[in-house]
Amino acid sequence: MPLLDHLPPRRACYLLGFLLCSALLAYAFYLQFVEELEPCPLCYFQRLAMIGLGLVFLAAALHNPRPRGALVYALLQLLIGGTGAAIAARHVWIQHLPPEQVPSCGMGIFYMLDSLPVFEVINKTLAGSGECAKVDWTFLGLSIPGWNFLFFLGMVLAAFILVRARR
Repeated sequence: MPLLDHLPPRRACYLLGFLLCSALLAYAFYLQFVEELEPCPLCYFQRLAMIGLGLVFLAAALHNPRPRGALVYALLQLLIGGTGAAIAARHVWIQHLPPEQVPSCGMGIFYMLDSLPVFEVINKTLAGSGECAKVDWTFLGLSIPGWNFLFFLGMVLAAFILVRARR
């Protein structure tokens, strides 16, 4: 494909993916600690997926794989980014529920981690809670989970495009 012939080297693209994940995490921390927007439990899970995505991009940049290795990294990105996209999609769905269908507010994530088994924390978090329905920030009509959803899908797509890149 002619478009793939004009991509920068694979290593540079992986490094860019890592930097993008890092920048988004830095912005999330800015919103939390400077703008005082408290993240809900689903936000924390999306951050974990973002960290995982960034670490795989960093590992790929350090390794600089050939196409077969790039496929392994793309599959890892599919697993992590797909999970992040699913969590973000669930979050967006909860944000668009009618007020009477929004789940009640639950325990905070740190309290749950202190008092419940890990799998129960995961189940309760993925079920959502009232604080997950609150939309504090939008840009071009999308909330943070909406943008995260698009970002996760874009990064997975980019990882598979890099498999086909010649350099």
